[in-house]
Amino acid sequence: MQEQVVSFPESAFHQVSRPARYTGGEWNSIARGWDSASLRIALCYPDTYELGMSNLALPVLYEILNRQPDVIAERVFTPWADMEELLRGSRQRLFSLETRHPLDEFDIVAFSLGYELTYTNVLTVLDLGGIPVLREQRDGRHPVVIAGGSCAVNPEPMSDFIDLFFIGEAEEGILELLDTFRAHGAGRQRFLRAAARLPGIYVPALYTPRYNAEGSFESLEPTAPEASPSISRRIVPVLPPPPTRPVVPFVETVHDYASVEIQRGCTRGCRFCQAGMIDRPLRIRDRAQIVDACEELAANCGYSELSLLSLSSSDYPEIEELLSDLQPLCRRQNISLSLPSLRLGPESVRLLESVPGRRSSSFTFAPEAGTERLRRAINKNVTEDDVFSTLEALLKGGWTKLKLYFMMGLPTETEEDIEGISDLVRRIARAGSLSRLSVSVNLLVPKPHTPCQWAAQEDEQQVFSKVELLKKGLRTDRVKLSWSDSHASQVEAALSRGDRRVGKAILRAWQLGSRFDAWGECF
Repeated sequence: MQEQVVSFPESAFHQVSRPARYTGGEWNSIARGWDSASLRIALCYPDTYELGMSNLALPVLYEILNRQPDVIAERVFTPWADMEELLRGSRQRLFSLETRHPLDEFDIVAFSLGYELTYTNVLTVLDLGGIPVLREQRDGRHPVVIAGGSCAVNPEPMSDFIDLFFIGEAEEGILELLDTFRAHGAGRQRFLRAAARLPGIYVPALYTPRYNAEGSFESLEPTAPEASPSISRRIVPVLPPPPTRPVVPFVETVHDYASVEIQRGCTRGCRFCQAGMIDRPLRIRDRAQIVDACEELAANCGYSELSLLSLSSSDYPEIEELLSDLQPLCRRQNISLSLPSLRLGPESVRLLESVPGRRSSSFTFAPEAGTERLRRAINKNVTEDDVFSTLEALLKGGWTKLKLYFMMGLPTETEEDIEGISDLVRRIARAGSLSRLSVSVNLLVPKPHTPCQWAAQEDEQQVFSKVELLKKGLRTDRVKLSWSDSHASQVEAALSRGDRRVGKAILRAWQLGSRFDAWGECF
């Protein structure tokens, strides 16, 4: 295959919004010679640059893959509508940021699927990159298209478009997959069959879905000896060292800070939370390793904020000691720390008050439901005493802004539970002198592999009635109420829990112009 580079004139970037999304050349980006490697991988995030560069998986895989002497890993994001139009109008293929090679020149095109409403963007990336969107139309001339991420726990809706799914955590398994590609990459089908023998690998072409007489999905039947009857999710037993040289974007991103994952998994067991279910067991990163990683990140990136990531950061066993260990770095470099996903309780407020360089006067927590009965039903063990003791600690600590997250459409929910949201919020508003109280209410999207996966989702009329009840109960200037788009939530649920037949709807929606469905202005 003759090497090609997209000759995209610099002047063309002036025709699109935020041209730095497409220029590459950022600090810490790795642009090695194309001929220096025998295996070339495009790491694709199916959304804008700003969102993709905030994704935790991307820098992990970028560092792991580019450490391999015979591998090049480069980044690709979904271009915004103006850039898509420009590429199509000029008959140019979508290209990588590092060396501007078109997507179809790579050996492997790997997608990170973290949100179902990005599925049509996957098709846009493939089509713009010169790759047939349907896997059955690809042959040995085309890259192997693989996908992983949290959405891959139900791969079937995207099975018409993806050659191979990696189910689970990829830090170790991706290298095993590359070894298999090196051994069989010259033959596309030989590679896919050999890869199917690896733990956590699902190759859709090697399975046939079966449906019962009513048309409901019944089973997946292997059609080749290499295809396992069941596939277990890959789990990394010990967390590897975190990435410490992430690419530093030219533009502001959604999460504009450096981050270190301090632990993976959660023991809380909220029944609606997919991450808490599939990321088990809990694995805790060594405190000294975290401190060393923060020191390296500060030296390599220049960010003014470091985020200590976890599903529940306050559950890290040595969190107070860790914050103390990081004090010298924060003072020396004028860096602030952030702790997302704190457990509701006054101890979390005290913890935040000890965080070096705290710069925010806002606090966020998630009671999730308006009554203790419903919170117990979803295993969100938060009492009203917890809520008001947290509020008291906030006010004493000088916090002036509070945001609350609730859900509606939970199993066993009644009108009393919805009224309980309004009642709880009104009592919070009366209890203190908050300058801003924001309340966000989202419709439950039942996710696969959670206790809620079989729950019925409420229809638009039911959601409308509950929102009207909330608006009636919160008629006050002291509270800002927002709620999710029920239509988008219903589509997300269908994509999340659907079978292979959903792929036809994804394809048709894309053909009719669906792009960036996760964006409110585009849905």
